[in-house]
Order: sequence, then C-alpha cells, then structure tokens
Amino acid sequence: MYSLSMLGNSFILTIVTIDQQLHTPVYRFVCNLAFVDLCYTSIVVPKLLETFIRTRTTISYHSCMAQIFFVFSFGEIQLLLLTMMAFDRYIAICKPLHYPVIMTKSLCFQLSIGCWLGAFVHLFFQASLVWTLPFCHDNILDHYFCDLGPVLSLACADTRLLEFLALLSVSSVVVVSLFLIVVSYVYIISTILRIPSASGRKKAFSTCTSHLTVVSILYGAIAFMYIRPNVHSSFHFSKVIAVLNMVLVPMLNPFIYTIRNADVKQAFWRTVHKAGGPLQEIIFLGKIGGN
Repeated sequence: MYSLSMLGNSFILTIVTIDQQLHTPVYRFVCNLAFVDLCYTSIVVPKLLETFIRTRTTISYHSCMAQIFFVFSFGEIQLLLLTMMAFDRYIAICKPLHYPVIMTKSLCFQLSIGCWLGAFVHLFFQASLVWTLPFCHDNILDHYFCDLGPVLSLACADTRLLEFLALLSVSSVVVVSLFLIVVSYVYIISTILRIPSASGRKKAFSTCTSHLTVVSILYGAIAFMYIRPNVHSSFHFSKVIAVLNMVLVPMLNPFIYTIRNADVKQAFWRTVHKAGGPLQEIIFLGKIGGN
C-alpha cells in the first residue's frame, strides 16, 4: 500500500509537471495534494515498516515530537487544500465567465502557499506547548506512531487543558473547512440543477465527483479518530482508523483523481507518444543500419 501510494502520487506530480495542458488551477491543487500525501505517509510508514522488519520499536524523543508536528501539519494542509479545491469548483461552475480572471496563476500560488504556511504556523504554537511538558512516566507508547493523545498520557503533568485546546483546534479546523466545502457545494448543486440539458448537468457534476469522494473518505476517517465520543474506550479501533487515514487514503487519492479523469488519461498518452516518438525513430534507423 505504501509503494502504491508513492507511485500513484509521484505519477500525478510527474504528469502534471510535464504536460502543459494540465497547468490549470485545479491540477495545481491536485499536485499540491499529491505532494502532501507523499510527505504524510513518509513521516509514519517507513518507521512502521522498520518495526516489522527489524523488530526495532523505539523512537527518539526529538523524532517523536517532530512526528507529532508534521503529522498534524500535513493533515491540516490536506483539509485546507480540499477547501481551496471546493472554492475552485464553485468558481468554475457558478461563475464560469469570471473563472479565468479570478483563478489566476498568482492567486493559485498564493492560496497554496497560504495553506502550507497557515498550517505550519498554526501547529507550531500548539506543538511548542507539548515540547515543554515534562515526561517522567513509563516510556511505552500504545500506538504505532507518535499521536498526540498517547504521548500526552506519558506526561507527568496535568494535560487536561492542553487536550481540550488540541481538541478545540482540530475540531475548529475540521468543522470550518467542512462548512466551507458544504456551502460551496450547495451553490454548485443549485447551479447544476438549473442547467437545462441532462448531458450538461452530468458533465458539470462529473468534474466534482473525485473531489467529493476524497472529501467523504478523509473527513469520515477524521470524524472516527478525533470527534466521535468515547474515544478512550475504543482506542484500538482508533488505531485501525488511523492506519486507514495514514495509508489507505493517500493510496486511493491518485486512483480517484486518475481512473475516471479524461484529462489525465489524455495527458498520459500524449506523454507516452512524445517519449515513444524518438524511440521509434531510433529503432527504425537501426533497422536501416542493419540492412
């Protein structure tokens, strides 16, 4: 699953970079999302695989703190990018004539940078509170990566306020981003329903299906992990959901955005044709030389 995730997201990064026709706002956001997925899985999975292969189940304190920071940072970047993609689809469907003027290359760059910087700055101040905690209990972590809850349980200080602030922070980002996505799609669906032809409605809605699928999977996993009640009573179930969120979702994203995407398929075959042209010429000349 990790190999498929790396290959799939690397494929998206490569094909979008090579093909000029994919240098559009929506694919710039998809490219950012693919890079985030690469980083997100690489923070946790290689260390997890090491514990399977070498049975080494230790991690240094500084690596653990860094893992907490980057896991939540890249997770928040995912949510922000999906929100920006919903905004992009809203402009494309509800204001198609204004789309080239509004969604310029500079605006896409600014929105992407804003997602990255916003997440890192937001999580840095919260992570700094965790870094200052004293840890004097047993150093056995009941998890396969340094998640915030299990790490706080090892601290020898009252962490209830910090846990509340962390829950409030995660919930606010999830709820606000999901609210903006829902509002965007309310306008999108109302606009699509006003399209007179059935083929036009189908074509317009097909541009949103990949994004909606990713949103449903990701937010569903987050709801199970952090927002549902009685988290501590079913912690082992939370670890299973965390595996799906860390590995399965980044693996599925490239397939969701490519299998039914005609633009990506056409870009792939254009790239193959360009790469195959010189090769065919070399083989043809080789036959002449052989004769």
